[in-house]
Amino acid sequence: PFSVNEDGAATVDFFVYNDELLPITVEFEYEIPFEGEADGPESENIASGGNKSFTLAITGIDVWAHQADSKEDFTITVTLVSRASIPQPLPESKFASGELQIPRVYSLEVDVSDPVGPMNAGSEMSLQVTVRNNGNVNDRVGSIEVSDNCPLLTTDNGLDILTTRDIQSGQKTEASIMVSASQSHPQRKCDLEVTISSNGAANTGGSDISNDEARITVEPPPANEEQPEEPDDPNQTVEIVSSNLPFTGSMLTISMLILAVFSVKKRS
Repeated sequence: PFSVNEDGAATVDFFVYNDELLPITVEFEYEIPFEGEADGPESENIASGGNKSFTLAITGIDVWAHQADSKEDFTITVTLVSRASIPQPLPESKFASGELQIPRVYSLEVDVSDPVGPMNAGSEMSLQVTVRNNGNVNDRVGSIEVSDNCPLLTTDNGLDILTTRDIQSGQKTEASIMVSASQSHPQRKCDLEVTISSNGAANTGGSDISNDEARITVEPPPANEEQPEEPDDPNQTVEIVSSNLPFTGSMLTISMLILAVFSVKKRS
């Protein structure tokens, strides 16, 4: 079969031999599968006993839309329309056919979700990582690399599970990565990047790499609650204000009774 490349193109070389005693004029027609387009000669004069070679360029095939290794026939039809410049009342046609084969296209795309907000030093944050198979053949993640530009930022190995999952063409898979900021992490914007490679492409001698990044803002840890300050002067009275109304009423009653007793003694 004639293999279509990833750009959706293929080239077919063919020739026409004239075994008659007179020169002939022929016309060409093409039938291309996979909704492809043909670019070849429309008509040609061929001398007696001669032959001519031609090239048919096939383009416009969307290889991403067809399953890998799919095969369909293309057809070239040659019609004899005149002999020695005399039109033929009943044109004669012959055809030749061949197979076009869709290639295996490996294409994985990774997407890292954006943080919902900043994180504090000494805390953790979870990010969602999605891998989509845009190719036309089943694939899986071959390798994963996580990097960032903040030395006090660390990540777990939550993405390793992606290397164990087969991803059907047009489908996706997801995993989470936990990001931790050290307690001493300064206030900073950190870029975390995830890079993956296609296992299928690597196994066939090719290479398909995709990467994406998310920006994480690290803020200082929350400030501790302020404790009441002790008075500098030991003799200074610290006033305590209570909002317990029932107790306030009781103290007021006791104070009034004491004042009443003092008043009676004074009169006697």
